[in-house]
Amino acid sequence: MKRIKKGDQIIVIAGKDKGRQGTVLSVNDDKVVVEAINMVKKHAKGNPMAGVEGGIIEKSMPLSISNVMLFNAMTNKGDRVGFKTLEDGRKVRYFKSNGEVVDA
Repeated sequence: MKRIKKGDQIIVIAGKDKGRQGTVLSVNDDKVVVEAINMVKKHAKGNPMAGVEGGIIEKSMPLSISNVMLFNAMTNKGDRVGFKTLEDGRKVRYFKSNGEVVDA
């Protein structure tokens, strides 16, 4: 089980976008792509045969997973995440500061 999953609200804790919040679009081994964070301009060559238009496009680039924290809405800050097993045997994530379960 991973500490950060697709669809989680995160906050950036290091880098040029420090302090910004967003939603995780995808998670790879040690990288996350966050909506509207770490945007770059990429020059794309067009391909008329495939119907692809060229030009300058903006896209989100991956961030290191160590530069983001899960956003805790109760404290309005980034928070560390731990794992625990519930009475019914499910393994869930929880916030270490207040013990609140992330996965319902």
